Amino acid sequence: MKAKIGIKEADLAKVSAILNNLLADESVVYQKTRNAHWNVEGPEFHAAHLFLESQYDQLAEIIDEVAERIRQLGHYAVGSYAKYLELTHLTETKYEHTDSKGFFKELLSDHESIIMSIRGNLDAVEKAGDQATEDFLVGVLAQHEKLAWMLRAHVS
Repeated sequence: MKAKIGIKEADLAKVSAILNNLLADESVVYQKTRNAHWNVEGPEFHAAHLFLESQYDQLAEIIDEVAERIRQLGHYAVGSYAKYLELTHLTETKYEHTDSKGFFKELLSDHESIIMSIRGNLDAVEKAGDQATEDFLVGVLAQHEKLAWMLRAHVS
C-alpha cells in the first residue's frame, strides 16, 4: 500500500532514493568495519577489536532504522550487496594491511564522506516536505559525527 502521509508520491520516491543510497553507504561501511574487526592485528589488537565491535553494532542499528524509514515512506529498502555497490559512493576496503591505524583512517574517511552526503541531501528532503525524515537524517548525521570523532581520536 502507498503511504498517505501528506507528501506527494514523487517526493516520497525522491526521499526514498536518498535513503536507499544512505542504506548502501551504511551497509558498505558496516562490512568494512566488520572486516577490520576480524582482521586487525598488532599490539593494540584487543582494544581495537572491541572498539570496532562497538562501532559495527551501532552501524547495524542505523542500517535497520534507515531501512525501516524507507518502508514507512511506502517504498522498498534495497537488500543486496550488488545493489549496495551500485548505489554507494564509498569503495570496498582498500587498506591491505592489518594494523588498526590504517583501518581506522579508511573508516574515518568513509564516515566523513557519509556525513557530507547526508548534509548535502538535507535540502532536498526539506524541499520534499518530509520533516520527519529530515529530523531522522539529522540524528543519523550526529551518530556518524560521533563515530568519526572516536576514529579520529585513535589516529591523531
